[in-house]
Amino acid sequence: MIIGIGIDIIEITRIKKTLERQPRFSERILTEKEYKLFNSHSIDERRIEFLAGRFAAKEAYAKAIGTGIGSKLSWKDIEILPNESGKPVLKSNGSWTAFVSISHSKAYVVAQIILESSSS
Repeated sequence: MIIGIGIDIIEITRIKKTLERQPRFSERILTEKEYKLFNSHSIDERRIEFLAGRFAAKEAYAKAIGTGIGSKLSWKDIEILPNESGKPVLKSNGSWTAFVSISHSKAYVVAQIILESSSS
């Protein structure tokens, strides 16, 4: 049974400008494993897309569980890593299954999260 849906869209230039103003922004948003992936991209545009995608997906997750990012949920409580085929997989301490979709265009990144109850 679906227990939550969240979606977020963000302008890639907004993330780029934030990273230029706050060089440690990526370290605040990304877990250690995500940060390693972020740094593995040699092209700056791809790094910004990656960061924007994780930002949007984490925002979408917070919307799906209904808390937002803040006192109950931090950026690092949510980790999104690719599986062996590249599909993004969300890990959190919630008792549900999360389905993740992240899509990029030239100017935007959109992410959607669907939460399904783990119990039947």
